[in-house]
Amino acid sequence: MFIRKSMIAKDFLGCVGWAALVLFASVSLPIVGPFISLLTPIPFLYYATKLGFYRGLKLAVAVVLFISLVSRFLGQPQIILISLEFSALGMALAEIFRRKFSIGHTLAAGTLSMILVGIACLFLVGLYRHMGPFEMVRTYLKANLNGALEMYKGMGMEQDKAVEIQAYAKAFVDTIARIYPALLIVGSVFVVWLNVIFGRHVLRRAGLEYPVFPDVDRWQAPETMVWGLIAAGFSLFFRADVIRLLAMNGLIILMTVYLFQGISILIFFLNKHRAPNWARGIIWFLLFFQQIFMLLVAMAGVFDQWVDFRKIRKKLDK
Repeated sequence: MFIRKSMIAKDFLGCVGWAALVLFASVSLPIVGPFISLLTPIPFLYYATKLGFYRGLKLAVAVVLFISLVSRFLGQPQIILISLEFSALGMALAEIFRRKFSIGHTLAAGTLSMILVGIACLFLVGLYRHMGPFEMVRTYLKANLNGALEMYKGMGMEQDKAVEIQAYAKAFVDTIARIYPALLIVGSVFVVWLNVIFGRHVLRRAGLEYPVFPDVDRWQAPETMVWGLIAAGFSLFFRADVIRLLAMNGLIILMTVYLFQGISILIFFLNKHRAPNWARGIIWFLLFFQQIFMLLVAMAGVFDQWVDFRKIRKKLDK
């Protein structure tokens, strides 16, 4: 009994320390902190895989409650929602990994679970503040931009420039509010993908069961999806605001899908030519920090529907 209690305490402290380290990085480290906090689901994924889903769920609830209390005490209430959403994603990924889905179904199921939890959190906060979810997002963006503008004014910015920046800020907020559904989906896909990559590595290093994706360098979007991309592109020329709004969001989402197909093509050729780790590191750096390179990879995913860079369809036809 004593040994079992000590193991439970050890798991609790380990999960709390691990999760708190990546969570509070978002508020303590100015630049890299928010990116580190995106890996918060990994400790919950690890312990749910190690202990089993139900014991991992009990541990996750206890950890989230403890982190929530600490966050309230430190005056960082936003961490409560982040810990709730990311702990749910970690638990969902543990179950998805156990079912041994393909890479495409893993990303789709993980993204769906994260979006559902995220929307639920937005509605809860919106009810508390008597605001709709999209209105709350718009208010949050305006508050942050106004805060930055006031900071620049305090540094001696000229009034004309302040008015100009304020006009740009308003246009920026309006644009983000219009494409927020697409940004929500794309951001969720990115977070899930990031945690799938690092989560598999952590589970493998710990000697735990982890999913193997043999088709990761041969994955491709459904061929009929390209017609949706073409339709969304042409719909941008319609005058009706509703149609253009739907087309804009659809175009962003579909291009993200083809970005992942382009990444799959990239991985295929890196594996084929046995590229060294230093070359892979440079390529991944360019992919994430150079928008032109990212656009080229996404366009490669689109044109792969006709060019078939990896000659996958030719082999299937034989």
